[in-house]
Amino acid sequence: MTTLLESDEHKSLREAVSAFARSHPRASGPAESRHFWQEAGKLGYIGVNLPEAYGGGGGGVTELSLVLEEMGAAGNPLLMMIVSPAICGTVIARFGTDAQKQTWLPGIADGTRLMAFGITEPDAGSNSHRITTTARRDNATGDWLLTGRKVFISGVDIADATLIVGRTEDARTGKLKPCLFIVPRDTPGFERRQLDMELHATEKQFELTLDNVRLPADALVGDEDAGLLQLFAGLNPERIMTAAFGIGIGRYALARALEYARERTVWKTPIGAHQAIAHPLAQAHIDLELSRLMTQKAAHLYDAGDDMGAGEAANMAKYAAGEACVKAVDQAVHTLGGNGLTREFGLASLITAARVARIAPVSREMILNYVSHQTLGLPKSY
Repeated sequence: MTTLLESDEHKSLREAVSAFARSHPRASGPAESRHFWQEAGKLGYIGVNLPEAYGGGGGGVTELSLVLEEMGAAGNPLLMMIVSPAICGTVIARFGTDAQKQTWLPGIADGTRLMAFGITEPDAGSNSHRITTTARRDNATGDWLLTGRKVFISGVDIADATLIVGRTEDARTGKLKPCLFIVPRDTPGFERRQLDMELHATEKQFELTLDNVRLPADALVGDEDAGLLQLFAGLNPERIMTAAFGIGIGRYALARALEYARERTVWKTPIGAHQAIAHPLAQAHIDLELSRLMTQKAAHLYDAGDDMGAGEAANMAKYAAGEACVKAVDQAVHTLGGNGLTREFGLASLITAARVARIAPVSREMILNYVSHQTLGLPKSY
């Protein structure tokens, strides 16, 4: 029943985050978003999933996803929560050295430091096995030299460092294997170029170029031979948090539509009384609630240490939430008609934002591939 009914503690956390988020105006630019982030960090919301020994709340992805959902429902979704505390914070907390934990986790937890995550490459896309960013040892110094390219990396300009997914060569097999490296923002040879996006978001997207970036030996996170395990330890929370991100946006859009449908009167009747308006909104609500249940299940499985079960549930949650978010936003805009496209009501910008939950960090088609292969046992076409 723990995945169906929230505890009183979780309900209280939801209420507190909701009240906090609603007390702040919707962030319209980087300065407002940064202020909101810092205030949330002071209250312990950003690092609620990180160990108490490093300034975190001692919770898990269950609590962190709850925080992000409520922020989104209040109109202030923070995209970097998916990245900094959920992916990077989780990976460092689980696999980092003592020095890495001491250096990064307190700042990530209280919101004073940010970390971006670099995995996607121009020629790799959703196929992480084709990553070509390569790390090699400088035998004379013990340093790492990292070379490659990344694309669609969020928030690199405001992040203190980026957790880069690279590959090292296995001396025994000659095969390349994934490894994770912490690359500080101003490291020589680490260049970024902002991508020209039509997506309206305070967090910008970047293409990264790493040209023989020299890193100390201790830039490697965890065990060189356990890179794949460490990578997926961060990707499951990423999917769960993306689901929470989508559910929050969907709830915000639905709430605006409901307000309008109750008040907008045509032919002496509020438009919400007409089933052509009421039923699609009811469907949107049902889909969001079902998505939330799967997201809670995925978070509970992950926090319980069931990485395999969490992988399946996280993919399903992300798929369901992405679909529910897009449908909720579309129906909200449609309910408001022309008003849904005005800046006053704040829904039009969500049309592109909602697509993020469908596309990133993995497309819905790749999730269907995962479920058909891993869950249903069907053969691969690739």
